[in-house]
Amino acid sequence: MNAVLNGVKVLDLSRILAGPYCAQMLSDLGADVTKVEAPWGDDTRGWGPPFLPDGNAAYHLSCNRGKEIVFHNLKEDKEAIQKLISESDVVIENFRPGQLERLIGPISKDVILCSITGFGQSGPRSQEPGYDLALQAMSGIMSITGEPDGGPVKVGVAWIDIITGLYAGNAILASLFHKERTGINNHLDISLWDCAIASLANQGQNQIVSGEDPGLLGSGHPNLVPYQAFQANDGWVVIAVGSDAQFETLSIRLQFENNWPSNQQRVDSRQAVASLIQSKVGDKSRKEVCELLDGIPTSPINKISEALADIQSIARGVIGEWDGQPVLASPLRFISERE
Repeated sequence: MNAVLNGVKVLDLSRILAGPYCAQMLSDLGADVTKVEAPWGDDTRGWGPPFLPDGNAAYHLSCNRGKEIVFHNLKEDKEAIQKLISESDVVIENFRPGQLERLIGPISKDVILCSITGFGQSGPRSQEPGYDLALQAMSGIMSITGEPDGGPVKVGVAWIDIITGLYAGNAILASLFHKERTGINNHLDISLWDCAIASLANQGQNQIVSGEDPGLLGSGHPNLVPYQAFQANDGWVVIAVGSDAQFETLSIRLQFENNWPSNQQRVDSRQAVASLIQSKVGDKSRKEVCELLDGIPTSPINKISEALADIQSIARGVIGEWDGQPVLASPLRFISERE
């Protein structure tokens, strides 16, 4: 375990995913994390199947490993909660703005308070609840996720919850550093909405610059061609050409005339390029395509079981153990101290 946060005490008053995922990351870094759940438990304990032998859903384990879990009714156990807060360095909560204070009273100024909400502490939507699927719809990500001849689809995991948890963790780490330098504790205002919009990245910037809304491209890329999935005879592969030189190599390997030497030309002729490449790889296996295009970013579209069993996954130890159960391991690795 990486113990860079050894001695830091974190109180997790959050539920479902964004807040718990953030707190789990801090636990992975060595923080002492106590999670408070209602007497009936976090909702995710019932989000199955699959279920663990103890009756809890695998979903709950995915974002709560490494924590000490205690059970309190916030309305009835205010003193116990305030005591836990007084013993903490960081408090993470995801109630609607002002709700936690209404439940337990004022929050001590002696802790870093990370408030995670759907839409933030201010603005006309601040009191609205935030759910990942609703935010995927509202933020625009679903308008660019899906096949052109199909319809919008959500990302296969609660993408906005996860990235919000990571943004929150980043802000907490910065606040711990700030406190060490200044002695000042921050109140962090992290919202699913802000994180979702920021994470539109190049697609959001494309809209700002062009004034046009990007559409559904399936696995395709709005700025690069070919950069998408193609069907082999035993599954799917992705070919991700990032430069004109790579495309020239691709044309040689797949034995076709390069009529689109520039990326702009390929973007303008997206369908023609994709159709030609599909005709060249459709009779080959995933392994054959990857071997033929060695040096050009190409990979099979794995099932999750295949990804977990990959030789790199085994070498990196991506599956760990917590409380006797196999779990996804933290990706945060520290090789050694540098001298």
